[in-house]
Amino acid sequence: VLWGAALFLAWHGLLLLFLWTRPPSPGSEEGSRLTAQVILLAQDAEAELERQQDLLRQIHRYSRRWGANPTVIPVLVLACDRSTVRRCLDKLLRYRPSAQRFPLIVSQDCGHAETAKVIASYGRDVAHIQQPDLSDIPVPPEHRKFQGYYKIARHYRWALGQIFRTFRYRAAIVVEDDLEVAPDFFEYFQAAFPLLLADPSLWCVSAWNDNGKEQMVDAGQAELLYRTDFFPGLGWLLLAELWEELEPKWPKAFWDDWMRQPEQRRDRSCVRPEVSRTMTFGRKGVSHGQFFDQYLKFIKLNDRFVPFTRLDLSYLKKEEYERSFLPKVYSAPEVKVEELQANRRRELGAVRLQYSGRDSFKAFAKALGLMDDLKSGVPRAGYRGIVSFVYRGRRVYLAPPADWTGYDPTWS
Repeated sequence: VLWGAALFLAWHGLLLLFLWTRPPSPGSEEGSRLTAQVILLAQDAEAELERQQDLLRQIHRYSRRWGANPTVIPVLVLACDRSTVRRCLDKLLRYRPSAQRFPLIVSQDCGHAETAKVIASYGRDVAHIQQPDLSDIPVPPEHRKFQGYYKIARHYRWALGQIFRTFRYRAAIVVEDDLEVAPDFFEYFQAAFPLLLADPSLWCVSAWNDNGKEQMVDAGQAELLYRTDFFPGLGWLLLAELWEELEPKWPKAFWDDWMRQPEQRRDRSCVRPEVSRTMTFGRKGVSHGQFFDQYLKFIKLNDRFVPFTRLDLSYLKKEEYERSFLPKVYSAPEVKVEELQANRRRELGAVRLQYSGRDSFKAFAKALGLMDDLKSGVPRAGYRGIVSFVYRGRRVYLAPPADWTGYDPTWS
């Protein structure tokens, strides 16, 4: 457009120069009139070009503000031999706001024919890629029963490599075939994506709250989000830059626990919701239902749409978050676990229960129904050692002393 405008002005400039420098003909009133008309036309054209350039500047400014070319974020569904992947895909397709913005890619391992048939039934709504290497993996004798975990890690590496190396996407949302998503699943990730780009102290956005059982969350605050030092997984967003960092050292097995090690986490956090945006219906799998009957089947799936893209999420940036969250925790009155269990001191509102070491944390967590396991010393859903949850209708912060200095990996 700018080159066209320059050529237009240059041509008319030359025309005017020619007309002005022509020797006047005797009695050429008509020529003078023509010259005047050409000058007026040139002036009008120049004014119109100025208006067009101003309009282009406005369009450019507003397109940046509105995100006229939003990043395409695929949803990568990791599948194997569950034909119930239909339940996962149906909800993703039902709630997906745009096929162009959020393409669905199912990566299938295992070569299970029935599952492949289910995926193929979606036609062009779903892209179906298949892990080419289905061979058994040599494992140490003591890990023979964990062969499945080795295959899962291999599949993740291959599938994420396809997303970021072959298809060259900027980011991706990863889910597994036994997850059902909430109505605002896509809205949540769309709103959190710019935050992940802007804050280098974040390395993922997760849809999952490890302590998100119905009686332990405030469903009335479904818009509430937290930072957590624990990698939650179970529906998570990552950037291509993170994959570039992780791919060369990707583990042979137990990839999620590997992600929780200090060497990978590097003091970075994830965003997680008060109320989960995913729930798992896969009791049977390589983990043989570990945690499912005790915790996972009770996780509350958010059932109301929160317009996250219209909310200000800047409070989740590290400095702002610590300015507001930490004083809120340590100004809450301290209570004893017996007082919580007896539902006493209700007048205090939000309260704090302080633990002093690994054993006291695990004892309090078991007594209150929290997940009590620690990975590299980090409690599930914890931030700076603090776990926020609801107990008998009031907010409780299970927290270390205020002079907390960091996680101790030997607590695992």
